[in-house]
Amino acid sequence: MTKATHEGPGTLTLAEMKEFAGFSAATQRYIRRSLDVAFDRKDAIALWSRDAVEVTSIDAQYLFYARLPDIKAFVPDSAVLQDAEPFLAQLITVSAFDLGQGPIACFAAYRFLYERLLGADARPWLPAAFCAAASMPHVPPSKRKILLQSISEAAVTATGWSKRQPSFYPEWVDKVEAGSSRAF
Repeated sequence: MTKATHEGPGTLTLAEMKEFAGFSAATQRYIRRSLDVAFDRKDAIALWSRDAVEVTSIDAQYLFYARLPDIKAFVPDSAVLQDAEPFLAQLITVSAFDLGQGPIACFAAYRFLYERLLGADARPWLPAAFCAAASMPHVPPSKRKILLQSISEAAVTATGWSKRQPSFYPEWVDKVEAGSSRAF
């Protein structure tokens, strides 16, 4: 008797949660902040800024992320280069902003964020956008090297990509004091 190994939505969501948990605290924070900015879930400046530098960074992120609806609308249906130009040019620019901020330190974190920002249809294009953005001159050479070394051969040479939309979108969670008798 053979047991079917069908992964249900709960199993896949759990895998996404585990992947997110494997990122550094700074990366997790940046991803949650980015999703708040992109989807206007909360006042990102009030929630995430700890100083004037972060206020400026979040303000800039709002400006860059204002392009996301257009980028998402231009996700190519084919691999024809002419179809990719309006999509990739904007995606590389926004990606370069995010990589230049610092906390996104590897392709896995970038892919995790951008699958949520743009959806599953953008997956085949993410390795190219990541490599282009990671190679930009504003990224310090030492960080460029780390970023580019983080992308696996499998990601670069994949012949197919899942069309399954991400289901786990991490958010801010208020801390609960240990020993608190808070009822759930």
